[in-house]
Amino acid sequence: MTTPVTIEPMDQHNQRLVDQVHPPTWQNPTPRDRYHLAVLGAGTGGLVSAAGAAGLGARVALVERHLMGGDCLNVGCVPSKALIAAARAWDVARRAAADFGGPTVAGAGDFGAVMDRMRRLRAGLSPVDGAARFAGLGVDVFLGGGRFTSPETLEVDGRTIRFRRAVVATGARAVAPPIPGLAEAGYLTNETLFSLTELPRRLLVIGGGPIGCEMAQTFARFGSEVTLVDQATRILGRDDADAAAIVADALRARGVRFDLGVSVAGVARDATGLRVTVRRDGAERVIEADRILVAAGRAPNVDGIGLEVAGVTFDRTGVRVDDRLRTSNPRIFSVGDVSSRLQFTHHADFQARQVIANALFFGRGRASRLIVPWVTYTTPELAHIGLTAAAAREQGRRVDEIVVPFPDVDRAVLDGETDGLLKVVLAEGSDRILGVTIVGSHAGEMIGEAVVAMTNGLGLGAIGRAMHPYPTQAEAYRKAADQWRRAKLTPLARRVLGGWFRVFR
Repeated sequence: MTTPVTIEPMDQHNQRLVDQVHPPTWQNPTPRDRYHLAVLGAGTGGLVSAAGAAGLGARVALVERHLMGGDCLNVGCVPSKALIAAARAWDVARRAAADFGGPTVAGAGDFGAVMDRMRRLRAGLSPVDGAARFAGLGVDVFLGGGRFTSPETLEVDGRTIRFRRAVVATGARAVAPPIPGLAEAGYLTNETLFSLTELPRRLLVIGGGPIGCEMAQTFARFGSEVTLVDQATRILGRDDADAAAIVADALRARGVRFDLGVSVAGVARDATGLRVTVRRDGAERVIEADRILVAAGRAPNVDGIGLEVAGVTFDRTGVRVDDRLRTSNPRIFSVGDVSSRLQFTHHADFQARQVIANALFFGRGRASRLIVPWVTYTTPELAHIGLTAAAAREQGRRVDEIVVPFPDVDRAVLDGETDGLLKVVLAEGSDRILGVTIVGSHAGEMIGEAVVAMTNGLGLGAIGRAMHPYPTQAEAYRKAADQWRRAKLTPLARRVLGGWFRVFR
């Protein structure tokens, strides 16, 4: 029998979810003699590895101790974007009168209905990641705690799984900083936030990364009094500073208060709620809250899965892999958050595709060749790929930077969404794209054009030669290409053209 799994609240939607991704009555199969591929972990990286290998005819075993679908389906991408969409709709409704002469909207919304919708939609998507579907694909699905028992065997539910190759795809988990009193007072992470049924009146968010910013803005739009604290002096530290500043202004406009450059010295609970003490330059003050969301880091799931027995090297940063995603045991590979610095669903997906070729065939795919975009789903969104200008210069590269502010983009003006920009970082003197940053309401969709260009070695000039429909916000790319072309018009070129037009009569 499988390990019981609890998820809250256990309403009809969550029951439907569990019935798909960890069916209570699931019976693990009798293992085959030897599997071509055994996959430990059924998040995105594990699911893509298992489905892809099985689709090619390999014998595949897939082991998951908790919920198939991993963080993305259960406590990450899917539920968070459902909440973000609802919060955006609330905000647009409230602002319709002032911004567009629309109807006046007042009063509180129904947070319980928002969460019910999220659970319903999540359950509706769950069959794609479910045990029954993967069994139908020819994968032997084992639910329960799996661990390596030798360099070429796994054990789950008392059964031994022998393999030729294996993939470690156990993901990562939220971790809380060692703040005195935090554990005793209680806190939320992304793993528990989506179990809420009542809106916190006062929410304190620890962490100014993507999760912290997305949820801070979302809950402020729902009506919570939100304060975001971080040791850093700005939010979204790995993104372009100008782009992050636009997002910060947007969060402030929606009511998020920032307390940056501070450390959290302690947390205490009293009759009125939580008292969070923050410290800057030796001075302390107290912030009052009803709930705390910790969005300040993740730890790889490497404990208790027998990596030592399997001869797989790991440390606190995760499983160590080479550029072909092989571990120190050449039979075992690793993908996703357990072994990657870039912890994104789409990155785990593409790593898994590489592993299928590298582990089961004679693939030579290198993880370092993957060009990885990311998006922070605030309003406006912040999307990025490649290098920022600052990062490129730190590497000693000489670059040109082209900036198109969204007040120069007609569609952004018409939509009332001028708080944004497109930045393109080019190798100096050429149109070779080193990086792109976009801030805008559709940035996550717009970044795809840059991804295609960089993946296929296309320069900014090639993007500019493609006709973009008018009016769209993506027309910003054409404006960037026009800027680049104008910069190529040197004084010598101008003199030559001047001579031509003097004789061209």
